[in-house]
Amino acid sequence: MAFSGLGAGGGGAPHSAPMAEINMIPLVDVMLVLLIIFMITAPLIAHKIKIDLPQASTVLLEEKPDTIVIALMADGKMFLNDVPTDRTEMLKRLATEAQRKPQPELHLHVDRTTQFQLLATVMADAQNAGMVKVGIATDPIKGTDSH
Repeated sequence: MAFSGLGAGGGGAPHSAPMAEINMIPLVDVMLVLLIIFMITAPLIAHKIKIDLPQASTVLLEEKPDTIVIALMADGKMFLNDVPTDRTEMLKRLATEAQRKPQPELHLHVDRTTQFQLLATVMADAQNAGMVKVGIATDPIKGTDSH
């Protein structure tokens, strides 16, 4: 035992001091057991699983189509890609753009005070010309938490 006396009687005399050395044998036994465990488990961690992965195609992605911007002012003025235009010119341009492949997107930028009838007329003209992707641009409301 670690605290047993080294005296002749084995019971330990009252004048004998306790043994102050660390017993290293249990520490070495634990370290060897841990070393064996790590040696056994290390090859299992590095083992790779064979998987038959799918093959990727090299098809080129479709390019993003152009955008056409129509701005409608409150006083009825129209701008087609920042160029002032009238309704007849807009109809001609939309008809030719609707035939392109891929078809461009139509973005409508409308003043807040514009009459709804003008917006509805432009949207109907775009639909009659064959435009499929039509969107109305808006500004986000400030002060609301969108998360």
